[in-house]
Amino acid sequence: MQRAAECHCRQLKAIVTGEQIRVYLCHCKACQRRTGSVAHWGTRWEKTQVRLEGAVKTYARIADSGFEIRCHFCPNCGSTVMAEGDRAPEFCVIPAGCFADLDFPAPTGSIWEESMRSWFVVSSLSEHHSQGFPLAPSSGR
Repeated sequence: MQRAAECHCRQLKAIVTGEQIRVYLCHCKACQRRTGSVAHWGTRWEKTQVRLEGAVKTYARIADSGFEIRCHFCPNCGSTVMAEGDRAPEFCVIPAGCFADLDFPAPTGSIWEESMRSWFVVSSLSEHHSQGFPLAPSSGR
């Protein structure tokens, strides 16, 4: 299976092959600022599954986890299409909304709930973490 995630003006695309590793919500303050919303709806992929097409700019910062994260965004419209970081360098994140697919899978996990808005309810999710997902000893998933 192949899908395309696009920025708002459709000049930057992330082409993905296969299935995502996970779909989740992130409530960290950086994601709230970056999205302008209560949470980031993210998808996690192995980098080997993803290729970017189009002009891209990169913004690097230190995440709440203490590791550097790099957001790759469209220089025209400013939409972030992919992010990657040093905590799990073999993986990348693509905002689920960039897929514009009404049938895209719902999130199953929620991270950085210590920064979650008190009125936001995520009781239907199977995983809840006050900070980031714990790394599996061998896979980083």
